[in-house]
Parts: sequence; C-alpha cells; structure tokens
Amino acid sequence: MAKSSSLNVRVVEGRALPAKDVSGSSDPYCIVKVDDEVVARTATVWRSLSPFWGEEYTIHLPLDFHHLAFYVLDEDTVGHDDVIGKISLSREAIAADPRGIDSWINLSRVDPDAEVQGEIYLDVQMLEDTRGRCLRCHVLQARDLAPRDITGTSDPFARVFWGSQSLETSTIKKTRFPHWNEVLELREMPGAPAPLRVELWDWDMVGKNDFLGMVEFPPRVLQQNAPRGWFRLLPFPRAEEDSGGTLGALRLKVRLIEDRVLPSRYYQPLTELLMASVLGPAEEDAASPLAVLEELTLGDCRQDLATKLVKLFLGQGLAGPFLDYLTRREVARTTDPNTLFRSNSLASKAMEQFMKLVGMPYLHEVLKPVIHRVFEEKKYMELDPCKMDLGRSRRISFKGAPSEEHVRDASLGLLTGYLGPIVDAIVGSVGRCPPAMRLAFKQLHQCVKERFPQAEHEDVKYLAISGFLFLRFFAPAILTPKLFDLRDQHADPQTSRSLLLLAKAVQSIGNLGQQLGQGKELWMAPLHPFLLQSISRVRHFLDQLVDVDGEEEAGGPARALVAPSVIVREGYLLKRKEEPASLTTRFAFKKRYFWLSGEALSYSKSPEWQMRSSIPVSHIRAVERVDEGAFQLPHVMQVLTQDAAGVLHTTYLQCKNVNELNQWLSALRKASAPNPDKLASCHPGAFRSSRWTCCLQAERSAAGCSRTHSAVTLGDWSDPLDPDAEIQMVYRQLLLGRDQLRMKFQEDPNIDSSPEADAEKGSGATEGVCPDALARHREAAARLLEVLEDLDRAHEEFQQREQQRAALSPLGH
Repeated sequence: MAKSSSLNVRVVEGRALPAKDVSGSSDPYCIVKVDDEVVARTATVWRSLSPFWGEEYTIHLPLDFHHLAFYVLDEDTVGHDDVIGKISLSREAIAADPRGIDSWINLSRVDPDAEVQGEIYLDVQMLEDTRGRCLRCHVLQARDLAPRDITGTSDPFARVFWGSQSLETSTIKKTRFPHWNEVLELREMPGAPAPLRVELWDWDMVGKNDFLGMVEFPPRVLQQNAPRGWFRLLPFPRAEEDSGGTLGALRLKVRLIEDRVLPSRYYQPLTELLMASVLGPAEEDAASPLAVLEELTLGDCRQDLATKLVKLFLGQGLAGPFLDYLTRREVARTTDPNTLFRSNSLASKAMEQFMKLVGMPYLHEVLKPVIHRVFEEKKYMELDPCKMDLGRSRRISFKGAPSEEHVRDASLGLLTGYLGPIVDAIVGSVGRCPPAMRLAFKQLHQCVKERFPQAEHEDVKYLAISGFLFLRFFAPAILTPKLFDLRDQHADPQTSRSLLLLAKAVQSIGNLGQQLGQGKELWMAPLHPFLLQSISRVRHFLDQLVDVDGEEEAGGPARALVAPSVIVREGYLLKRKEEPASLTTRFAFKKRYFWLSGEALSYSKSPEWQMRSSIPVSHIRAVERVDEGAFQLPHVMQVLTQDAAGVLHTTYLQCKNVNELNQWLSALRKASAPNPDKLASCHPGAFRSSRWTCCLQAERSAAGCSRTHSAVTLGDWSDPLDPDAEIQMVYRQLLLGRDQLRMKFQEDPNIDSSPEADAEKGSGATEGVCPDALARHREAAARLLEVLEDLDRAHEEFQQREQQRAALSPLGH
C-alpha cells in the first residue's frame, strides 16, 4: 500500500500591495515554497497593486512536509527583485479543515532570522559519574542549510547551550552540508533542569554572524528519550508579525489531501459498480455510487471529484457513457431550457474537465496563432467610451488628436482583424477536434433535442454544446491564456483589456447572439454585425461537429499510460559536459534542443538537426536540483544515470527560469517513476577542484549528502492516469454519504419494515417511488454499503500491518 500526499494550491489574487517602483506601482509575482524548496512561480502581473493570478498547482508529495510559504516579490529589470512580504502556513494549519483554506491572508514582513532551512544530525546522551550529570552532544552533520554568503554557500558552526554552559564546534568553510563529527560535553549546574538548545550560525569575518536555525529539547525529553537522528531546524521562537494589511494581502486556496492507496484488486468491486452505473437508466437512478456522489459533492470538491471521475472512466474507455449518464440526469430535472448547464453541477464540471483532459492540444492548435499575435503586436483597442484613453491611442490618428469616433473605428478594425482568424480557426477545426469530444457532444445534442423538441427551443441543442465549447473552453482561454498554457506570462494591462474584448465577442457568438443589445454593454454594438454574420457559420460548425459515427470510446484504455514514443516535453536547455576540459564553468554549458518521451531523453543542436544523442529513461536513477553555488548559475538540474557496468554518470542541464526547471524536474521524474534502484541520496553540488562543492568531500564516489525527491511532482492535465489513486478519492467521498444512504434506503432492524409501516412513513427520498423501484434502490444501496465496508476493513488491516512494522523498526533515522 502506497501513501500519497498532495497539495492543491491556488494563488488567486492580491490586494493593497505597496508600491515599489517610482511609477507608484509594482510588478508583483509569487513564489511558492514547500519546506524552503521552490515548487512554483506565478507569472508577473505588470503595473498592478491588486494583481489577479488565478494560477493553480497540484504538488504531489509522498514525503511528509512541514510548511508551505508564499513570497510576494516585485520584479525589477535592473538589480535584485524587491521582497514585499510572505505568508507561511504550517502543515497542521492546512490539515485542520478537510475543506482546506480559502481566505484572504495578510502578508507579513520577511525576517532574515526566520528564513531558516535544513536539518541537523545529533546524538545526545545523558551520563552520570562521581562528579554528577553530564550531557554529551555528538554533533555529526547538517544538510541543506540556507545560503548566507554571496557565493551561495555558508560557513556554518554549531553552538550548544545547556543551562549556563555553552560550547561551539569548529567552523566548516563554504558549504551548506557540513560534517563536524564533534562531541561536546557539558556539566549540569545546580538549579532547575535545563533544556538543550543547539544553534547553527554562519561565520562572517566582517559584521555579525548570520543565524541558520536551531533545535531545542525540553528536560523531560532529555531524561526519558535522549534525541538521536535528523532534526529540522527552526527559527527563533517568535510570533510572525501580521502587518495589519500594510503590506497587502493574498487570497489563497490551499487543500491537503493525504491518503493510503490500496493495491488495485481491492478497488475492483467499487470500479465495477461505478462502470455499471453509467449503463443503466440515469433518470431512475437514486442509489448507485454516481447518484450518491452527485448528491453529496459541493463546492471546490466537485471540480476535484469531476477530474478524478473523468480520468477513471477515460482509463476504462467509458468517458462517453459517463458524461451521457450525468447529462441525462441533469436534462431530465431541468424544466427551463434557459437554465440548462448554467450551474456548476457535477455534469457541468465533468464536461469542463473532460475538455481540458482530452482537448488541450486541440485548443492550442486553434487559438495559439492569434493569441500570439495579440501579445506581440500590443495594439490599443477600446470600444467603451468610459475607458478610452485618447492620449494612449494618439498614434492611431495622423491628423491631430484622435476623437472617440476615430478610436472606436480603429479599434473595431483591429478587433475584427483578430476575431476573423479566431472564428475561421474554430469553424474550420471539425477534423482536428478529438473524436472523444465529438462523440460526447453528439450524445449531448441528441439528449437535449429529445428533452426540448418544441420549435421555439430549436437553438437549445446548439446552445448546450456552444455553452461548453465557447463559454467554458475557448472564451476563458482567450481571457487568461496563461492558465491554459497558451502563454508563459500574464498579459500587461493593455493586452489584458484587448483579450477581454475578444473573449466577450467569442462569448456572444457562443450564445448565438441571444443577448446582443441587452444589458449594460451597449458600447459593444459596433461589433454586432460581425457577430451576427458569424453565428450562422457557428451553427453549421456545430452540425458538422456532431455528425460523427462510432460508438467505440476514443482516447480510452490506451491513454492510461504514456506510450514510449510520445513526446511529453521539449525545448531548449543548456547542457554541460560531464568532464569539461579547460573551459571556464560558464562556457562549459552548450545550448541544445531536448525531447523527452517515455523511452529516452534525446537532444541535438537544433530541432531540425538530424543527428541526435539520447539518454535512455530506464537508466535514470535520480533527477535533482543543483545549488546555484556549484556553477554560479541559477536553475540548474542534474540527471543521474547508471550504465550497464553500474557506473553513475551526471548530466547537468540549465533552464531559463524556475518554472521551466520545475516542469522539467516533474516530467523527468514521472517518466522514470517505474525505474528500479532509485538513489536515496545525491550531491546537490558539483565535483570541482577535486571536491564536492556541497559537502567538501574529496572523493568523487562519496555518498550523497542530501536525500533525493524523486517522487515530488507537479500535477498536470497531461499526466498519465492513476486509476488506484482516482478510485481511492471516490471511495473517500462516498464514505461521507454512507449514513445518509443507509437512512434513505435501508431499514433499521428496530423499526417495523412491513408494507403498512412503509405506507405510514411515506416521506423522504422514497416517497412516490413504486415498490419495484424501491426494491432495486435498496438492493443497490446494500451492495454499495457492502463494498464500502470491505474497503474499510482492507484499510484497517493495512494500517495495523504498518503500525506493527513501525514498532519493529529501529529508532534511528
């Protein structure tokens, strides 16, 4: 049984940030750290004190973590970026509410003494002799200390306090992984029992020493269970100062999901029940797992659950029947066609997530060329007179100051110049739309047509599809390209406004012009002729889209694993030869184009170059970051491989920014996940000048000084399916409704269950249900409850075995 832990993090927006630039504004971005390791960086929002990011990350963390931190910085083109503030959340605070954190949190000032990281290995013994009690503190080593010097390293020493006594270790120069192996003995002095405190400091020749962290043990721990092992360094105990809003605030959504995933065979009965659910009559269904889930799941959990269910049914080749099942249930209970799929129901969320999972390459192919043009050309466009900046648009007119009419006419020309190619690309994309999406839309079209056959509802079957494809897929991607991987950066304010106008236009086309001329945005009227001309083309496109044959599920079981030949990531990186000659460090890196598939990491001088070298993915033993101090370069990673003779080789690769670094780390770790003999430790430095830059060991073959993070990855829409983890989440969600299910459909043995008693109860979910249907519901509920109880027992058995193994294992780390 595998333990799984993941953090769902959404950096939504900021407010009231302080101005850091002379212009009276800032260019803010956020860095997300887990236990002091950067896992994500949002894009920069230019010239804003109330930035909107909306960026979401799923971080898979099989190892325990201690805290999550968000740093807000102001990007500067010259010099270092300014730190605005931070928010630190402990693991306990995040786990306190299963629903997670969703709130505005004030930023706190960044205190250098609180920015500690790393661990120290101690072996403490309490001894007693004729002279009294003696504390022997064996300070062996530390790892992953914070870099305090400009070289990216530190000069650490340890200081041990016990009562009024204190001793120091020697100083180890230029390392974040010091090895002391020194024993310090302190005598107990008269008075109350004292705690043991070990502090780490960075020695500085000029100025005061820099604090690196501390650990402290109370007298009771020293007497009962003397510490031995690795201990996380902590800042000095002081309350984190809330700035009271003077530094601004962030709106964050953070949710921790921790679970134990059983072997596949234990989930088979639940999987079979779920698959059987979608093949039955959806409208009459009330006690199947899917019906229970639909009734139970609310809020943000609905999107998570929808994603898991779509992946689960995709892996089984039943995504089409699953979406059809949810659609039929929603359509059956909708009386007003104007409200169809307007809420964030499970059916709406499932279709939305399905389009992202199956259709993102299609979306990129359709929209990327025009989105790229909008970003590169940076044209000023505005139709709203209240928002027009005639000074900014002066270059539009060559005859004096432009009027509102000139600006509107020029903007109209520019907007239609972008909208035309967008509409052309969409209506001409029938053949490129994934077959699985077309089949899902065909089922949706047929279901809505049968439910609303009246002539006055002729457009409803079109609106049902365009509501998903245009309003929930194309328009949001145009509005925020960064969130759909169409761009690496958010738009500047001017481009953002242009994208908003384009998204509104696409939304109006998707609504088939039903709301044109209504509402508060009458200034959009100049665009109406173009929009109305596009609507007939869109209807024809939707007719073609659903004109597809085939019942077999496209994108089914074959998608459960990434095929070896599929390229999962590609792009330029800087590669360093393993044994550089006399070249200086910086010039030892050469620019190469890389391709990563499930089979190999290949590279050549350019994408067109015919000669390629490659590293077999099956040879990868670890993929890790490299300290900046190793080569005096940022964003470097190392790929450690093992050849047939068992010899380890290291390839160093430099990325252009921290996001690209994290994406390559994640992709390489996922690709090499099945490999055996993964390394438990490695060197985060490089072997230069006959020693490791991290721990200063003089042998190239010396054991690694830092543990690896091979299973820490970022979640992504293109991830391979993981049916066991997906069904485990479904099981947990069903547990929440177990009592409710029991009350609805199962009789309490202490209550009369005769037909007369049933007639007397006659209320709740079973009221008005025919006896045959009620019997079927009770039978389905009983089967589901039985499956849940079996999984309960399996979890308890595995947990007991884990506890027994832990009790027998040695105490050392």
